[in-house]
Amino acid sequence: MLRVGSPRDRIVACALVDTHAHLDDDQFREDLPAVLQRARAAGVNGIVAVATTAASSARTVQLAEQYPTVIATVGIQPNHVAEAAADAWDQVLSLVTHPQVVAVGETGLDRHWNYTPFPQQEEYFARHLELARKHGLPVVIHCREAEADVLRMLRADFDRHGPVRGVMHSFTGDWATAEACLAMGLFISFAGMVTYKNAAELRAVASRVTLDRLLIETDSPYLAPVPVRGRRNEPAYLLHTAACLADVRGAPVEMLAAETTRNARDLFRLHQRD
Repeated sequence: MLRVGSPRDRIVACALVDTHAHLDDDQFREDLPAVLQRARAAGVNGIVAVATTAASSARTVQLAEQYPTVIATVGIQPNHVAEAAADAWDQVLSLVTHPQVVAVGETGLDRHWNYTPFPQQEEYFARHLELARKHGLPVVIHCREAEADVLRMLRADFDRHGPVRGVMHSFTGDWATAEACLAMGLFISFAGMVTYKNAAELRAVASRVTLDRLLIETDSPYLAPVPVRGRRNEPAYLLHTAACLADVRGAPVEMLAAETTRNARDLFRLHQRD
């Protein structure tokens, strides 16, 4: 088994699932096979390649067809909605039933950037939620400085249809937001930011999420965790986030790895693919 990290924080590589990585990003164009090989060597035996545009959706599906450890999502991320071509949504619809597609998204709302008018973001978030329910797929939710708006739309969906099957990806909200999401049936996923020195409040939230709803991700190639912060992030670095969460929860990293992998398999129904 591979051991990584400093002598003080050394952990044993376990079976892990990276529930959110942008493998189609240009930063992986030259060395993706090596990136995936390093991930396998680090015990990451499943990677969800998350789409952000119609073209990205097609690419994630292609990657999932090409590499056995990769599975795909399809969707249009809120910051890319305004720039989408007229037929972009139809392209997403044409891919959603592909056998390698395990989720819809990423979708959601973003008030940090101003690339897409907010009403248009809301319209597409609703489209993604409806599409996910129609096909029995989970939804991957992006939320940046828009927690109240995301909760408002999720509650409306929950009140009409019941529990929302999906994940709040790269979660950075407070405990009240996490608690509301958990009550509606969602999973909460933490990325490398939870390892940062200034993220004590986020770690406190992570310590309170029930183990059966906890997921981990890299959001590669962004948000590399400590101790590799500043580098291009990649799925192999998921180990560092897992170690951090295990530490703040006072749990063996092997147990956290097993539970988060089980959660990922349940959410994305990976057992049906075995």
